[in-house]
Amino acid sequence: MPSSVLPHQIAAQSIGRIPPCTILSEARAAEIEGLAETILAEIGVNFTDNPAALARWQEAGAEVQGERVYIPRGLARRLCATAPASFVQQAVNPARSVTIGGGKPVIAPVYGPPFVLDPVEGRRAARFGDFQMLVRLAQASEAISHAGGTLCEPTDLPLETRHLDMLMAHALLSDKPFMGSTTDPERARDSVAFARTLFGLEGDDLPVLLSALINIGSPLSFDATMSECLEVYAGAGQACVISAYAIMGATAPVTVIGTLAQALAEVMAGTAYAQLVRPGAPVVFGLYANALDTKTGASIFSSPEMTQLTLAAGQLARRMRLPYRAGGCLTAAFEPDAHAGYEAANSLWASQLAGVDFMLHGAGWLESGLVASPEKFVLDADQISATLRQYDGLQSASGDPLASLREVGPGGHFLGAEETLREGEARLWKSAVLEDRTHDAWEAANRPDTVWHARQCVNRLLDASQPPSLAPERRAALEAFVARRKKEIAGL
Repeated sequence: MPSSVLPHQIAAQSIGRIPPCTILSEARAAEIEGLAETILAEIGVNFTDNPAALARWQEAGAEVQGERVYIPRGLARRLCATAPASFVQQAVNPARSVTIGGGKPVIAPVYGPPFVLDPVEGRRAARFGDFQMLVRLAQASEAISHAGGTLCEPTDLPLETRHLDMLMAHALLSDKPFMGSTTDPERARDSVAFARTLFGLEGDDLPVLLSALINIGSPLSFDATMSECLEVYAGAGQACVISAYAIMGATAPVTVIGTLAQALAEVMAGTAYAQLVRPGAPVVFGLYANALDTKTGASIFSSPEMTQLTLAAGQLARRMRLPYRAGGCLTAAFEPDAHAGYEAANSLWASQLAGVDFMLHGAGWLESGLVASPEKFVLDADQISATLRQYDGLQSASGDPLASLREVGPGGHFLGAEETLREGEARLWKSAVLEDRTHDAWEAANRPDTVWHARQCVNRLLDASQPPSLAPERRAALEAFVARRKKEIAGL
């Protein structure tokens, strides 16, 4: 029977995006939430070496024994309710500001590796030049919407002041949002002060200028560095990405349900504490998850259990009305090979189906996070661009959806059809990195592999990149701030 829907009505309809996957039944989700409440109330959470945190919890109604905090059922959830479901992180270039929790993922690069994979020198300690290069790649990559934080650890700079150099590199080489330091509370305060200077803002009522990664010492422990950094950022109204560090069989139970219950309890405790510091402080529900090979000690990223964890944690985050952070192209591989590609693809797809809002380690991650690779960075960003296209939903034809069929008719072809010529390249996604020649042409070019193509892409991006403009007076203020703080840190 012919459809009663006219072509112009089809074109006008909203054709939906891929919805987040629901893997837990209502009963199972409620069970996990109940287990998390039991963990908080009966097992408790440690806040070590932070008397102020213990005092806050006690005043809020929790029981404190030593450094262990027992949170009564319902208290953490009531506190978490004041955290926003979404927020905007500002960029110096307003067009680059991002909404975290707005329905489309914000993509940030790799975070924290002490090593890089150099195409000439091989695996070596990361340097400040590597950090600057990775910031430039983040700026140049259209799929990367957030410049991240410690894209690699520049080991050639003094530990006490390298955070200032990294902040300066973010300000000079990118106009995308970025993250503050969490290696020490004083460095967190420096990050907030730096952001105030960069944006030219004063006062206590700041917009969200920074996000910061607060890693929980799983199982169930916030050390002083993390809890005090959380206090700095939450107190200034900045965003805390509170992440459970769930390694199944090591820092979390070997079962998916046990790991989910522990991770939920940890994130609830961190989110609630942020609200004790400042009600309404923005928080992202974070999960870093992998499994431990109990025979070799190796990390396992691509497995059914990891997919289940990623999907289920996203569902639990939505039930808490919090933005969700998950990993991107994760892998334990040592180089950008087939091993890396398979694991990264599975990890990326799981995060997409989970409804990820903030994707950390989106691009450039190797060797379980020990190594950053510029070649893998561009390969990952290339594939992320394809997944982002999927978030835009099915695109309707600009006119009559049957126009090209009417033009070609039975037995014809669409190569020369008006619609193909007009819209073909824009309609069809094409990789900017992967080989696309015929076999004969590939043979004639001496069989270049994927890493070779990626290296050429890195070079093209870096050659074409230009630093964003920054007002001279703003740059001078930042340079003065960094110089002053370096002198103060050195005791001069």
